[in-house]
Amino acid sequence: MGHPRKALRTTTAGAVSATLMAGCALGLAPAAHATSGGIRFVDITGDGGTVLKANVVTPAGDSRTTHPLLVLPTSWATPQAQYLAQARRLADSGYVVVTYNVRGFWQSGGEIEVAGPPDIADASRVIDWALANTPADPEHIGMAGMSYGAGISLLTAAHDRRVRAVTALSGWGDLIDSIYSGRTQHVQAGALLNGTGLLTGRPGPEIQAIFKDFFASDLSREEELIAWGKKRSPSMYVDQLNSNGTAVMLANAWGDTIFPPNQYTRFYERLTGPKRLAYRPGDHATAEITGLLGVPNDVWTDTHRWFDHHLRGEDNGVDREQPVRIKSRSTGDYEAYPDWKSVGATRTKISLDGSPTIRANVNSGADGGIVVLSSLLDQFTRVPPMASIPLLPRRYAAVWRSEKYPGVRRVRGTAEMHTTVTATKESGTLVAYLYDVGPLGLGKLVSHAPYTFHGQTPGKPFGVDLELFSTAYDVPAGHRLALVVDTVDPLYIEHNPTGAQLTFSSPAADPSYVSVPLREQ
Repeated sequence: MGHPRKALRTTTAGAVSATLMAGCALGLAPAAHATSGGIRFVDITGDGGTVLKANVVTPAGDSRTTHPLLVLPTSWATPQAQYLAQARRLADSGYVVVTYNVRGFWQSGGEIEVAGPPDIADASRVIDWALANTPADPEHIGMAGMSYGAGISLLTAAHDRRVRAVTALSGWGDLIDSIYSGRTQHVQAGALLNGTGLLTGRPGPEIQAIFKDFFASDLSREEELIAWGKKRSPSMYVDQLNSNGTAVMLANAWGDTIFPPNQYTRFYERLTGPKRLAYRPGDHATAEITGLLGVPNDVWTDTHRWFDHHLRGEDNGVDREQPVRIKSRSTGDYEAYPDWKSVGATRTKISLDGSPTIRANVNSGADGGIVVLSSLLDQFTRVPPMASIPLLPRRYAAVWRSEKYPGVRRVRGTAEMHTTVTATKESGTLVAYLYDVGPLGLGKLVSHAPYTFHGQTPGKPFGVDLELFSTAYDVPAGHRLALVVDTVDPLYIEHNPTGAQLTFSSPAADPSYVSVPLREQ
């Protein structure tokens, strides 16, 4: 992982504090529902005798009648009351619902395992308990969760054939591709997870060592980090999910700074059973979080419909709808597609001509914002991170622009950059940004992504292929797209040695470009 530089920044501390306070407030808010009928607070014995604090919500009526079972593990750092509002709604429509605090957090026992084998075993023990102690139907079992609970739900479904349907909201398919994409540590995301874990839970020695190596950029431990993350990635067990025939619904936000959308899409494409993929504006868990308060929320509405069809057999049409459903950041309108490749059916290329050289170690003014907060602002005000493209210092930022577009360009999907880089040092980090640039030169961030290299020969050109984070954004008529590349972003740890320079070239035999996916007009 190389030598770290400016790893922890003041913006990270602010994001940790703000997000934790907001998350806890929302997680605790539904507790008022606990006084209504049909709710019990229980202790469930998990793997190895660990006590898990849980809530059981059952439908009203004859307790001798069996009902489909839903198990909901809590999110990272969130108390056991998190899902009570949704659990009550689900129970009212005929489900037995068990929500439980995952091990290592709040009042549950044990240590934080980060969706390791004990967490998966815990979920199966919760199912066992529910079948023995509630009117749950063993033939109709589902799991759902947000964030951490989403990952545990997917992993459990892969290992426990009894789970027939899953909805995974703001989760991950590949843990390493989420927080270490482009071989670059997502430092604000890591600090948020580490900070809230320390504040609300009990990290075990393994996760403490993982975070230590992550922040220290210890390249000698990179393979160990990757192996640890892969073991906790549902994508490693996709064949088991397919073999089980699990019905999987995935939902995420375009601007998720904890689990970016690309890794979820790759996971979705490998699923062969009943499946659905939904993307909306926002950041981590912000699209579905209002549903925890009992407020009408389309993500949770889709979740209910998914389970109603796959567990209760309702003919509600969810199986006949186009499975890829996205919401534009610019208009808020829904669009539906038969598969992911149809989202950006056509492409336009912007040539990355010339041979600009930039100096490393200085933030040019282009950046991806602040974890959670920036994309949350974009979700509610449609104001993404911005930069004045003409004023970006060219000694620290390489800039290329398209022509003015005569009509609207609806960017949909994953933009891809291909270029040739020559570095003066063997290691380095670059960050690519795609901006919507208006007539006055103000750029609004469309997408971005980091890229880190190690072991390159100084002065020898090498190719770089980088996927930017997937999005849905409309570029107005009369605007341009601009690609900006610099070397420092507060969201990431950068690996640029002092005095490093990067030169971008476009050989005739291998021209450089950024390929932008567009919705069919």
